[in-house]
Amino acid sequence: MNSQAERIFSFSISVKPFLQRLINPVCSSHRGEHGFFRQYLYQKRCIPSNKSLGAARSLFGAIGKLLVQKMPFKSLKKDAIDTLTLEWVLQVKNYKLTLDKTRCVGCQICTLACPKEAIITQKQLKIAGEKAKKAKVDVDLAKCNFCGICDVTCPYGAIKVMLNGNHDLSILAKESYPQLVRDITVDTRQCPKECLECETACPLSLIKVSKVDFEGKPVENVEALSPSLRKRVQVKLDIQKDYCPTCRVCEFKCNPGAIKVKKAFEGLIAINQEKCPESCHDCLDVCPITGALTLGQDGKVYPCDLFCTYCGACKNVCPVPEALTVKRTTVHHTPIHSGTWNKALEKITSPVDAAKELRSVAGESRRKAVAKRFPLLEEAIR
Repeated sequence: MNSQAERIFSFSISVKPFLQRLINPVCSSHRGEHGFFRQYLYQKRCIPSNKSLGAARSLFGAIGKLLVQKMPFKSLKKDAIDTLTLEWVLQVKNYKLTLDKTRCVGCQICTLACPKEAIITQKQLKIAGEKAKKAKVDVDLAKCNFCGICDVTCPYGAIKVMLNGNHDLSILAKESYPQLVRDITVDTRQCPKECLECETACPLSLIKVSKVDFEGKPVENVEALSPSLRKRVQVKLDIQKDYCPTCRVCEFKCNPGAIKVKKAFEGLIAINQEKCPESCHDCLDVCPITGALTLGQDGKVYPCDLFCTYCGACKNVCPVPEALTVKRTTVHHTPIHSGTWNKALEKITSPVDAAKELRSVAGESRRKAVAKRFPLLEEAIR
């Protein structure tokens, strides 16, 4: 092949394998048809100029899109009372996103984390004499690529992304995005035998308390047992961690030491009472955590950082944006080195707080490098 034209012509003769790969829906939706075109040329030691490459790319890109349009493909969106469902029905794979409206609190997290800006929150109209409604969350099917970032980031576990019926997320398998750390430890030895306080205190009803005897049989009424048998009763706590926003209400309501919770999100919340509208309780109406916002004797709403999860559901319905401040400073997550996560972290928290985490990660990496090279020095420091 002596000229660029001959190279392109030779490529067009053997383009059939390329087109067969091109019509694969997974390839076309994730890597793109142009990526395989360039890869093919490199394999054939055929590196055309940008001009000829652009012309061939346009030609075969159009052919590829035509083939993609003709193959079995459906995009579905169903907005029901309790769920919002988005679906891609491809040739060999089926992507499905489900938003559980009963668990969704209308917060800010998924909207900020979505790299495609496919998730939006809409403030609902308040009817006079009624409580404010939580913000409505909607997903744009035209923008969503079913990456699963919203699934991983949602503190309430309201979004699930499925692949062929399995909860398989490539962003976790490829370690391109971290998981939230819901650090919850339970010591049932500290639980009184007859106590159900944590079960009733959980604002989202995620805790189930059960009791069994020494044989493992369930016990319904502990008080009916004799003192000797009562001592042998074991308390079991079943916590749905995947849906827990780590508000710490159970930790402070339960017996000291029975439950310890570390928040997944840390930050601050503040209300400017001077700018807060008179007799407005919209933030209190939509707050999913009991005790995070309280109504004072003066009729004003006051925040409590102890129980607040900093999700921003209150911020989405506040009629005066300057009256309510919600800031997330730290996100506790599994170790990760990813540009995707860095961008999401910057939106969820702030550029300043994201930079702090990056410096902390860099410092830890340097420490490990020094410890590996000078192990004796590391032991001396410890």
